Amino acid sequence: MARLFPLFVKLENRAVLVVGAGGIGEPKIRSLLETGARITVVALQASAAVREWAEAAQLTLEKRAFSAADLDGMFLVIAAAGSREVNELVFSEARRRGVLCNVVDVPDQCDFFYPAVVRRGDLQIAISTGGQSPSLAQRLRKQLERQFGPGYEEWVAQLGEARREVLASSLDGERKRQLLQSLASREAFEAELASQSKPSTKERVW
Repeated sequence: MARLFPLFVKLENRAVLVVGAGGIGEPKIRSLLETGARITVVALQASAAVREWAEAAQLTLEKRAFSAADLDGMFLVIAAAGSREVNELVFSEARRRGVLCNVVDVPDQCDFFYPAVVRRGDLQIAISTGGQSPSLAQRLRKQLERQFGPGYEEWVAQLGEARREVLASSLDGERKRQLLQSLASREAFEAELASQSKPSTKERVW
């Protein structure tokens, strides 16, 4: 298998197709809901959750069989039909149109993979085994969740605010670099955690 190129993709306002809305497709759809993508779901049957999302106008649900024309104008497609024949058809038609495709649980028919992700606000740590061992990816995710606890969410948000202030300051470039590095240090994080545990008003660590 070719070496994967890791990246985070902005899906806001991009057209995404999911074929299948049952036990396989539902979690894939759920992961897309917060991205701002324009989600279209094509499936003969849909789970209760997917129907609720459609009723809430969070996605477009078309309860019918997949058609190759469904791929027109799509940025990417996820094939989760629960039928090997349908998924292979989605993959072949997506390849023909140059649409990125992921056939769930079939690595050889994936242009991209769903990584195991640790989320702490704007901090995201993604782990992938290239589809070789999702179980290992999940185990590593649990380890990283313990290492990078909930306190990182607020700290990262504060780092973003501090970074904007530092970059807008009159400090010279080298001093800015040093200050930003010190703000992102382990010592600064531990100081922030300590301040979060105190009932008094928090002060900046820089």
